[in-house]
Amino acid sequence: MDYQFYLVEKKPPIAWVYLNRPEKLNAMHPPAWEELIPICTDIDEDDNIRVVIIASRASIFCAGIDLIGMMPELPELMIKEQMGGLKLQLLKKIYKLQDGLTCLEKCRKPIIAAVHGKCIGAGLDMITACDIRLCTETASFSLREAKVGFVADVGVLQRLPNIVGQGIARELAFTAKDIDAQYAKEVNLVNHVYQDKDTLFQEAEKMAHEIAGCSPLAVMAAKDVLNYGIGKTVEDGLKYVASMSSNIIPSNDLFEAVTAFTEKRKPNFSGT
Repeated sequence: MDYQFYLVEKKPPIAWVYLNRPEKLNAMHPPAWEELIPICTDIDEDDNIRVVIIASRASIFCAGIDLIGMMPELPELMIKEQMGGLKLQLLKKIYKLQDGLTCLEKCRKPIIAAVHGKCIGAGLDMITACDIRLCTETASFSLREAKVGFVADVGVLQRLPNIVGQGIARELAFTAKDIDAQYAKEVNLVNHVYQDKDTLFQEAEKMAHEIAGCSPLAVMAAKDVLNYGIGKTVEDGLKYVASMSSNIIPSNDLFEAVTAFTEKRKPNFSGT
C-alpha cells in the first residue's frame, strides 16, 4: 500500500518502516498516527516478516508533532470556552492518538528503532513504544511537550520510566531539554551508538537478522511476556510465563533446534 507518512519496504525476514515526510522533517500530522495501525496489523499477520526496523528518510528522525497540521483534527485545542461535551470529544481523540503508537508495542514482531539526528516529542513517544533503540553519535532526544504547554499524553510518560527510571524520566519531562547520544546510552534510552547513519542502518539490519535467526515462536512469546510483566509482581510474571511456555511447547521449532544441535548445523526455524 501507499502511505502518506510512511514508506514500507519488506525484505523478508525484515520489514523496514521509514518515516517519510522529509520536507517537514517527519513532523507527525494525522496520517502519521492513523497509518501505523494498518502497517503493524499487516506486518503482524505476515509470516515472512520476523523483525521490524523503524528508521527515517529525512535528515533527522522526527521533528515532533506537526501542530499546524494537526489543528484540523484537533480544533478543541484552541477553543477557550470548553464544556463537558467538548472535553469528552477531545478525550476520545487522545485515545485514538495513543492507539496509533501502542500498535507498535502490541505488534508481536520485535521492533528496532534506528535513530539519526533529532528525535523530538512525538518521535520520542514513538521509539519508546519500540523494543530496542539504536542511534548515531549525532542523535539527540527531547521530551519537548513542557515547552509548548502540553502534557505528553500518548505514552512516553508511561513507557520512558520503564526504560530509564523515574528520576531521568522526570528530569526530561520537567526540563524539556535535549540530551545527546552518549547520555542517552548512559541512561539506557538506547542500546548502542554508531558513528554514522550508514553504520547505524547496517548494524540495525545485522541485529534484525540475529533476531530473525531465532525461533519466531520463542521471540514473539518473549515479547509478550516482557510486555505483560511491566508493572506486575514477579509472581504474576512467573505465572504468566508458565502459561505461555506450556502453550507453545512442544513445537516444530523446538524439534528443529534439537535436530540441528545433533546434526551440528544451524537450525532453520519455521515458527510453528
